[in-house]
Amino acid sequence: MATGTPDLSSTPIDTSRAHPARVYDWLLGGKDNYPVDEAVGRKLPPEARDGARQNRDFMHRAVAWLASQGIDQFLDIGTGIPTEPNLHQIVQRIVPTARVVYTDNDPIVLRHAEALLVSHPEGATDYIQADVRRPEEIVEHARKVLDFSRPVALSLIALMHFITDEQNAHGIVRELVSVLPSGSHLVLSHASSDLYPELSQQVADEYAKGGIPLAFRSREEVARFFEGLELVEPGLVTATEWAKSEPAPRSEDCGVYAGVARVP
Repeated sequence: MATGTPDLSSTPIDTSRAHPARVYDWLLGGKDNYPVDEAVGRKLPPEARDGARQNRDFMHRAVAWLASQGIDQFLDIGTGIPTEPNLHQIVQRIVPTARVVYTDNDPIVLRHAEALLVSHPEGATDYIQADVRRPEEIVEHARKVLDFSRPVALSLIALMHFITDEQNAHGIVRELVSVLPSGSHLVLSHASSDLYPELSQQVADEYAKGGIPLAFRSREEVARFFEGLELVEPGLVTATEWAKSEPAPRSEDCGVYAGVARVP
């Protein structure tokens, strides 16, 4: 079941500036973007498209594994434009009763939220247009759908490198994790600054030209998002190295860190 109907009445879409969700859509080969987003995407090196694909494949593997472990509640922040299979489709194949709350701050994602709200009849999905920089607003809404007395999987996929240190990136994640009960999990992927430094700088420069600041981080800085949590094997690795079952993803260069950690 869907738990809410998106209100499109007051959600103007700014087509004059690029937006991360729409650039990501272009990188994945989607059609829900504008010339300004495509302009940014076309200036990025080919590896950016590889990174988008690798990142999404990691998300698929991670949430499927969590569902196989009995996790049936998911809070996905930075959802992006729907691209099948979406998170709820993956987890509800394994746990039909799973409940999923999606969050993004781009009005175009809201316009496509109906695709995110086609839940398995036994489960539920909901959508909130909100900004991760206001975590308390997201949690307040999520409590209407998710039971925070039971484990919840918090998904932050390729999101936090759009939040700078000045915007308190690590503090935001700590605040979100602080409301999760024991047995919950954090699923996080983040573009690296140290695996391929020159390539990372090139990507950051092109995004900046499009009006999108990036805060790529080193492995040590990404690891700080998991402080106080119990990293699940294989730990904090590249997105293509993270796997819990066979067949493992094919080995290839990857500039995205990824990890899953349990709340003790």
